[in-house]
Order: sequence, then C-alpha cells, then structure tokens
Amino acid sequence: METLCRDCGNQPFPEAETCPDCESARIARHEELHSLTIAHLDCDAFYAAIEKRDRPELRDLPVVVGGHHRGVVAACCYIARAQGVHSAMPMFKALKACPGATVIKPDMKKYVAVGRKVREMMLNLTPQVEPLSIDEAFMDLAGTEALHRGSPATTLAALARRVEEELAITASIGLSYNKFLAKIASDRDKPRGFSVIGRAEARTFLSDKPVSLLWGVGKAMRQRLHEDGITLIGELARIDEAELVARYGKIGRRLSMCARGEDNRQVDPESKVKSISSETTLDRDTAEFTELRPILWKLAETVARRMKEAGIAGKGVTLKLKTADFRIVTRSRRLGGVTQSAEKLFQAAEPLLVRETDGRAFRLIGIGVHDLVESGQFVQGELFGGVGSTHDKVEKALDAVREKFGGDAIVKGRGFGIKLERQGPSKVE
Repeated sequence: METLCRDCGNQPFPEAETCPDCESARIARHEELHSLTIAHLDCDAFYAAIEKRDRPELRDLPVVVGGHHRGVVAACCYIARAQGVHSAMPMFKALKACPGATVIKPDMKKYVAVGRKVREMMLNLTPQVEPLSIDEAFMDLAGTEALHRGSPATTLAALARRVEEELAITASIGLSYNKFLAKIASDRDKPRGFSVIGRAEARTFLSDKPVSLLWGVGKAMRQRLHEDGITLIGELARIDEAELVARYGKIGRRLSMCARGEDNRQVDPESKVKSISSETTLDRDTAEFTELRPILWKLAETVARRMKEAGIAGKGVTLKLKTADFRIVTRSRRLGGVTQSAEKLFQAAEPLLVRETDGRAFRLIGIGVHDLVESGQFVQGELFGGVGSTHDKVEKALDAVREKFGGDAIVKGRGFGIKLERQGPSKVE
C-alpha cells in the first residue's frame, strides 16, 4: 500500500494511523497512488468560499451567492448545502430551506482574479492544464516526477496546500488514469478532498453506481436507459458495445467505454470556449415585448464585451427565456457571418423574442453566442458585418468611450435607463 501525508508530504508506513512527522491523520492510501498521472482539481464552494474569506464573520454561517428574492443561487457554502440549498435553485426556495442564510450578490471580477491565480499555480506544475470553468481543470502530470522530485500525487497534495495557504480557500483533487474517473474522484471527498481511483478497482467501483454518473448521460438519456431496464453502470458494462451502438447510436460506444472505466480523451490545454452568455432575472414577471426588448439589448452588450475581452467571435446566437412557472425556453439561429458586435447579436435575437412574446409572462431573459472562433482569424470589418459599415464605426466609437470613461458613460437610446440589477454572472463555457 502506497501512502502520502497530505499535510506535510511525508510517506509514512502503511499501517500508521497518523503521520509520524506532523501527526496529521489526513493520509492518502492506495496501491496505485504514486503511479497515476491524470488529475481533476475543483475548488470547494468557490464563490461562497471567497466571500467567507473576505468576511470572516460569516465563517460559521450559511452563505448563498446569487440574486435576491427573484434570482437564483449561483453558489452556496456547505453549511447552506446541508440545509437543502443547491446551485441553480430559485432564491425564494433557497431562503425557505435556509431562512438564516446571508445572500451576497456575485462579484465576478473578484472570482475571476482568484481563479486566475489558481490556474497559474497549476501551470507552474505542468503545461498540460485543461480548464473546465473558472475554478476547475484537468491536469496531466505524466513526466513531471524528476522536475518536482516526487510523484504526481505528492505534487498535487502540495498544490492543494499552496492554494489553501496563499489564497485562503480550499480545493478537492481527484487522481486517476483518465479524465472521466479523475472527475468522479474529485467529487467523492469534498471539501478538502483527495480521492484516488485506480485501474484495479475501477470496474468494481463503477458497477453499483447509477448511470447518471456517466459522462454525457443527461435527463433524456437516463430516461431511455431506464426504459430499457438499465439503471446501474454495471448493467451497461455487461452489454456488448455493438448492441449499445445499435440501440443508442454514437453515444453507445461512449457508454460502453465509460462503463468499463475507459476514456481515451487527452488533457487538452487548447480546449476552446464553446459559448458565452448573460442573463438576468426580472424584478417582476413580464409579458410585454416592449419591456423585454431593451433588456435584451443590454444583455447583448454584455456578451459582446465579454467576446472582445476574450478575443473570440461567434457564428450563432441563442435566446433564453424562463416562464413564470419556471419552464425554460431556448431558441437559436445562425448568424450571416462571424461577429463580436452587440448590434448584430441583438438583430439576430430580436425576431426570436418577437415570436416568443405571445402572452406568456417571463421571469428571466438571456442571450448567448455559440460556434466560437478566435477573432484574430478575421479582419475587423468582417467581425462587425462589413468593412466600413455604420454599425462598425458606431460600435467601435462606443467601445472607445466606454474604455476611457467607464461602461455606463454612453448608451444607445434603446438601452437608456435600463439597469440590470439582478443580472447573473456572464457564463463562459
């Protein structure tokens, strides 16, 4: 049995209950501990942890990050989770489950800054870092043993300590031989977790787990599997791959591989952003197009700004609406070309909004852009819809003024007077 003290890096005798050097009981034990190289790091209750760090008086209290009464939960601490609160829950339900919670409006600028510091720490260990979100990423530490004078497990334990000591937040780490199992492992022992899934026990470990644990199995696929009498991963593993492909198409091969603990995806540091979006929960349920239209414009401006900051452009736009009874409606369309322009995004999404404002009241509206490409591949005129176009000149002029005097220094008439007080954080996925 291989061992590692997570608090000092010592490798105590396997039978030791505590580390002889630092007396810590946080000892990782596994037969393959020092030979596995694929890891998934996930910061614990990231937004809430940062808020508690900055407001120590909240340390032992339930904290929820998100919009107020009509908003949704963006994140919550473990104390709030223990009382039934979870992310994406409507805020009124969260406060009903945990009436004593402190609700804090998201501060994305602060969270991004901390997330970048965590990313820098990971990149100091290996260039093979594949970000999944602001606070989690895959890492491949194969071949780093000589550089860091220790196994990947030893290096990862030191990384977790550094995050805790320098940033005053915690992270959980999953270690395995592929990405699928590393991500599962990181969820097993939160918070401050360090979990290992090796080759020897992978199929046994997975056999009694629900199929919903598999990569790519959402609500619809889970329902299809259940209708076919398949509820556990072990049941999938006993079915021939060819039969699964015949039943479910291309995803059948993925299901077969994952059920056997196989995943041939590589850690990809060049993994591309797939979408950027922004949404807002309305102060009251709204059915009128004339009231929703200026809000859509302000959201389009937010998404366009995020695209320009990230140096990417998009080929498609998606409108998102949530009805008063919490049903989600999404409508998408392709753009005529590639754009970073708020005007072009708005012009594409406006007809979608017209068709959906049929008397139903909505509590949330959002806009997103997808099919993203690096903006450097195109000249500026192409991005804004034609060299020398009026929209091109106007938007560049607006951007210049806002960069110098602030985001609200100048607004178009259609957005005048609109303040998105309940705007959710922009999502980059």
